[in-house]
Amino acid sequence: MTSSHPAHTDLDLDPTNPFAAPSGLPYELPDYAAIREEHYAPALRAAMAAQRTAVEAIATSTDAPTVAGTLEALERSGRALSRVAHAFYNQLGADATPGLEDIEEELAPEYAAHHDAIYMDARVHARLRGLDEAARSGEVVLEADAAWLLQTLLTDFRRSGVELDGPEQERVREINGRLTSLEASFGRRLLAGANAASVLVTDPADLEGLADDAVANAAAAAASRGHDGAWLLEMQLPTQQGVLASLTRRDVRERVQRASEARGATGDEHDTREIVLETVRLRAERARLLGYEHHAAYVAEDATAKTTPAVNAMLSRLAPAAVANARREATDIEAALRSDEAGATLRASDWSFYAERVRKDRYALDDALLRPYLELERVVHDGVLRAAHLLYGISFAERTDLVGYHPDVRVFEVFDAPTPGERDEGMGLFLADWYTREAKRGGAWMNNMVDQNHLLGQRPVVVNNLNIVKPPAGQPTLLGWDEVITLFHEFGHALHGLFSDVRFPSQSGTEVPRDFVEYPSQVNEMWAWEPEVLRSYAVHHVTGEPVPAQWVATMLASRRFNEGFATTEYLAAALLDQAWHQLGPDDVPASVDEVVPFEEAALGRAGVAFGPVPPRYRTTYYNHVFGGGYSAGYYSYIWSQVLDADTVDWYGENGGLTRENGERFRRALLARGGSQDPLVSFRDLRGRDADIAPLLARRGLDV
Repeated sequence: MTSSHPAHTDLDLDPTNPFAAPSGLPYELPDYAAIREEHYAPALRAAMAAQRTAVEAIATSTDAPTVAGTLEALERSGRALSRVAHAFYNQLGADATPGLEDIEEELAPEYAAHHDAIYMDARVHARLRGLDEAARSGEVVLEADAAWLLQTLLTDFRRSGVELDGPEQERVREINGRLTSLEASFGRRLLAGANAASVLVTDPADLEGLADDAVANAAAAAASRGHDGAWLLEMQLPTQQGVLASLTRRDVRERVQRASEARGATGDEHDTREIVLETVRLRAERARLLGYEHHAAYVAEDATAKTTPAVNAMLSRLAPAAVANARREATDIEAALRSDEAGATLRASDWSFYAERVRKDRYALDDALLRPYLELERVVHDGVLRAAHLLYGISFAERTDLVGYHPDVRVFEVFDAPTPGERDEGMGLFLADWYTREAKRGGAWMNNMVDQNHLLGQRPVVVNNLNIVKPPAGQPTLLGWDEVITLFHEFGHALHGLFSDVRFPSQSGTEVPRDFVEYPSQVNEMWAWEPEVLRSYAVHHVTGEPVPAQWVATMLASRRFNEGFATTEYLAAALLDQAWHQLGPDDVPASVDEVVPFEEAALGRAGVAFGPVPPRYRTTYYNHVFGGGYSAGYYSYIWSQVLDADTVDWYGENGGLTRENGERFRRALLARGGSQDPLVSFRDLRGRDADIAPLLARRGLDV
């Protein structure tokens, strides 16, 4: 459905461009039925120009700085750019085309320069400092959210280089522009490389052990790329590939593992090593110019960790126990391997397959048995959405009249719990894009399309993306347990965006430090295991029978199974990220041939070099770090899990899945977004700082 756009426009654009004015669709959902590739570049440039005009008015004002004239004006200045950029980057990540990728590469330096033009503007900085001085003197009284925003902006301006002299400032601008281009190139090359690395199978015997639905999915994937009569094992983003848990033939498993680990180091057009080295070198140089020892120190300062020694202490405390746990697990897994092949040495490609065998022997349950009970629609409606209803009272209605950026995208209107005597109130939209495709980057993520805020009167529009293999038409989508957990995890991010209740757009929902943002989503994973919820969604897709009660008990008993592997592969990746980003500019390897040796040496020094458990991401396909926003911040997941595990204990201490607990978590934490120090939000919920003991117990590291 194409909306009729308002007659007035707020951008200097052809009125027929859908971005010339705010979307007329409900909740300002981007009008993807009308948007074409050619609309993006002129709209992005017009939106940047409009923001520069608005910022110039702030910079040249002769009035005394006020909240309305500085903070609110700065927030309002980015409205048009947000609506265009959110629409563009959502589509780019989930349904890329060569045209969209070209636009990103073309505009990336302009986008970086636009940011620098604002955050290096000494005149705007002076007005912010003037407002700060007025607040400190008592001349101006700031509300708590405005005071926090002001301090955040002053920090952001300093960290952007506003206080540097001319030549240094210019060099930072050059670096920012180049880094933005490099990150875009990394993502583009990685996506193409992942598609190229997918393993084509022509002999059906090579698929032995794979579930029937997975075989059908592989056949459909092959056919979609012109390989009728074959099967394509598509490459997932992490090192460990899901099919390795099922494939019986060891040589096929090894083929998949080698294809996964070789990505980005192939010596061809998909090689990412040059991008990695230039990126690391430029980040290190920028950090030095801004007064930091290295890029990791620059990142940590703006997070809840604050310092790299704090990050290093956390990771080094966990690593030895995790690796020791993984080595204990490896003993049992290698024994299972040798029952098939006497004298065989355990390889990374063996781990998942024989871990499933050990799990089945120990707990009489494996992932293949669970799949028929984990049908996507049932998991979503009777699991993910039902848990949200039980906790928060919200409800969902699919809007088939609204469309997303791809036919697979589904749109749901979200309704808040009504107050007595009132109707349910529409609070926002939730977009679901579950399936993998050649044009979608790997992994799973949440994005905002519209940021909730009271200043502009906007309600949230949020998106969840996963990469579930799409079955042939008419067949059910059956999930592995890890995919179920991912659904709950990403919806935790969605709730953070949907429940935002803040004044300023820049403080909306997930606009919190990187090492805090994963915390609410990790908490939401707990409801996948909640017996009341699990019984509702874990139902056989053919017979309608619930998952056997003894299986549920077995699943609960096995929650710590394979935690040594999971923790070690994660920590190896987090430590690798820190190793690259704790380098000075002169310490970065000069040759692409040194990338893999550097990685091996870094893992060895950190004590996590254990062959059967490679890092969750190796350097050359580490999209979080070199193509996304997690550089020197991948430690955030485990840092956030300290808060998460402690909060899970809080729920348990207070009766678990209740509306009262959900409302408390919503109001004390989710609703506040980035409107205050997020650790203050945690203390408001928990009554104290976080305790690491629950995390150690969860991961089997308390022995």
